[in-house]
Amino acid sequence: MQIKSNDDRFIPLRKADVVQACIEMDNLPKGSIKQFQLLCQLITSTLHFEYHQNLETLKDNYAPFDPNSDVQSIRVFSEGELEAKQALFANVFIEVLNAANFEKITEQDLREALEEESLFKVRLAVEFDDFSEVVFYRRGEHQKTDTIRKWWGLKKDTITFTNYDKVAVYIKFKDKDYFKQHKKAVSNFEPGSTIIKLFQNVPKADLEMLFPNSKVRMRTIDKAIIGGSAVAGGAVVLVTKLGASLVVLAGLFSFWLGFSDRSVTITSQQLIVLGTGIGILGGFIFKEWSKFKNRKLRFMKALADNLYFKNLDNNAGVLHHLIDAAEEEECKEAILAYYFLTVDGPMSSEQLDSKIEAWLEHQFNLKVDFEIKDALLKLLRFGIVVKQNHHYHALPIVAAQKQLDARWDSLFNC
Repeated sequence: MQIKSNDDRFIPLRKADVVQACIEMDNLPKGSIKQFQLLCQLITSTLHFEYHQNLETLKDNYAPFDPNSDVQSIRVFSEGELEAKQALFANVFIEVLNAANFEKITEQDLREALEEESLFKVRLAVEFDDFSEVVFYRRGEHQKTDTIRKWWGLKKDTITFTNYDKVAVYIKFKDKDYFKQHKKAVSNFEPGSTIIKLFQNVPKADLEMLFPNSKVRMRTIDKAIIGGSAVAGGAVVLVTKLGASLVVLAGLFSFWLGFSDRSVTITSQQLIVLGTGIGILGGFIFKEWSKFKNRKLRFMKALADNLYFKNLDNNAGVLHHLIDAAEEEECKEAILAYYFLTVDGPMSSEQLDSKIEAWLEHQFNLKVDFEIKDALLKLLRFGIVVKQNHHYHALPIVAAQKQLDARWDSLFNC
């Protein structure tokens, strides 16, 4: 079961479904359905062109930091140039995340995630000092309930937790000098590189598993279980298996340390007993060490399994994914704002915002914090909506088509 947060800007509908839902309301001027569909295509094409430019900017400025690049660079950038590229990339990347209606995960959220117990019963440690920059963004926040098993499956508990539909991670590692100075091994990443990852269906309590250098640690209860088992098993071995060997060793040490003047003669039989005892002790220690390692490996497998199904994309691939998501959100916002201004007439920003949010809740049972300011700014920039006396007026559909068509024709004017 899940309960959606009511302050989410994300509209969880496909753009095509939004257009179809507008048409099915049957409020458009008679005979203008095809014109409205064409206008939606023009809006989509215009935004697609704009976001293609953003994608090229992101790719160009991320290239020097991409750890997965398979192309050869034909020039060496100075330190100043690299800093400028990193800064421009970060700014545009955040703009795209915002357009895709992602929200920043605050430092407080991260601290709470590190303090909360993992839903997968895995304790992780993160070396934050390895990073020079860490930014997390999420989209789609829900309260979910789930049933977990405790005490080896003998007890079931129902828990409620915060879950994120999508989480974007932006991390920049420190340079080589830092890792060399602190004598830290580098195997899974390139010092100074920037990694970008996109995950889905992530519980807030498990955000730490998304860090690239997280390490599995044994929980206190796991240490207690293994330690208790080792102590109990050791006591049994001492009493039942090593008694004869301990008697021989006690006599030897007493004589060597001067506590007894009675010399001890070790027979071949006693040597066999002593060797057998040492072998049993060594076998017991190895068995307990294997238990510890196997339990840790199970935790690592649980972590790997969860990450495998939660990972959506990495590095440069994330850029394409987010650009597409931003396009979709921008299109849905612009189309809905234009549609309601067309069928219901001029409105203030507040009236239009309330109308769209009420329609989304009534039609699809969605509580959305609609981005009315962003939607109207796009329509004003396109010239298909005008503002008069704090009210917004939509151009007729055919006139809006001509305006967007003329704007498109002027994009490549030299």
